[in-house]
Amino acid sequence: MTDLAAISELEARIGPGRLVLVVGPSGAGKDTLLGLAQAALADDGDVVFVRRVVTREASAHENNEQVTPEAFYAARDDGAFAIDWEAHGLCYALPRSIDDDIRAGRSVVANISRTVIPALRAAYADVVVVSITAPPEVLAARLAARGRASDGPIGDRLKRSVQTAGADVTISNVGEADLHAAELIRAIKRQ
Repeated sequence: MTDLAAISELEARIGPGRLVLVVGPSGAGKDTLLGLAQAALADDGDVVFVRRVVTREASAHENNEQVTPEAFYAARDDGAFAIDWEAHGLCYALPRSIDDDIRAGRSVVANISRTVIPALRAAYADVVVVSITAPPEVLAARLAARGRASDGPIGDRLKRSVQTAGADVTISNVGEADLHAAELIRAIKRQ
């Protein structure tokens, strides 16, 4: 017997493309691995690395679009975002344009907060969560080396729970970044 409610719910989700959600604690190396994967897949028109909209000063290490809080709220109110969230006193969002890419069958890769995973799993038909982790001492060293004031006190960042329930792929990012970027690429490409 077919569950028509389950079929209807699945059909209501945005697809057929794939949404690849990259999560992990500050200092785990998400942006490094994302940058390497993006460079390796630059000629692949079926993969889109989305730029988050963030109310923080732009950084050479992140693929973000910086906006003022006022511009962020105006864009949100105009429906410009597929999803938005707040973390560490900042506002983040993914642009609505990801919906068109996913409807066109592309894989969209996004660095997000783990707090929005349930909402994105509910909205999109094919979601894979990639958790990038590292041991606490590695995180501490990377955060200290970064020296970004907007990260807040390193001790506070390390105290936060970094477990990501429901991750489909976990990458322990210690060692050669190229090897771990290859793991991320396999997750993006369904390999």
